[in-house]
Amino acid sequence: MNAVRRLAAREATPAEAPALAALINSAYRGETSRAGWTTEADLVGGQRVDIERLTEIISTPDNVILLHATPDANGALVACVHLERTGNECYLGMLTVSPTMQGRGLGGRLLETAESWAVEHWGARAMHMTVLAQRPDLIPWYERRGYQRTGERKPFPYGDERFGLPRRPDLVFEVLRKPL
Repeated sequence: MNAVRRLAAREATPAEAPALAALINSAYRGETSRAGWTTEADLVGGQRVDIERLTEIISTPDNVILLHATPDANGALVACVHLERTGNECYLGMLTVSPTMQGRGLGGRLLETAESWAVEHWGARAMHMTVLAQRPDLIPWYERRGYQRTGERKPFPYGDERFGLPRRPDLVFEVLRKPL
């Protein structure tokens, strides 16, 4: 991993859960998400995550949300990622870049930062994630960064509105994995 490309990232605190929820939901759901390419608005409506879930993640051992803010005096939150230690591997989720900041390489740099963080802090040997299989633009983006399809699929949590309101009946997650 190229340390030169790493972003300045720090661990989120529970007090930052409202700002994180706003950022994550703006990048994946609703009309604001259409300003970027990571939108899931045509697949899932409603929220992507709520403040309570983010507070729970931040407060749970072996979980961290890394965040990146603008370096100016404003320090606006522009990117984040969730990591969870799973034995000698690490789960990566909610890789998020503000819709108006997408396409500038921040997502790739944050991904590299998250991978390095997992190795340095937890000794992770691999990273895995789930991606909606109906996102043909997103899976190749991860493949170009060394992630491989495992052939494993996981069901979308239909009926649990905390994860959104599905707009189609065939949503499923595909598991991707990368050795670190």
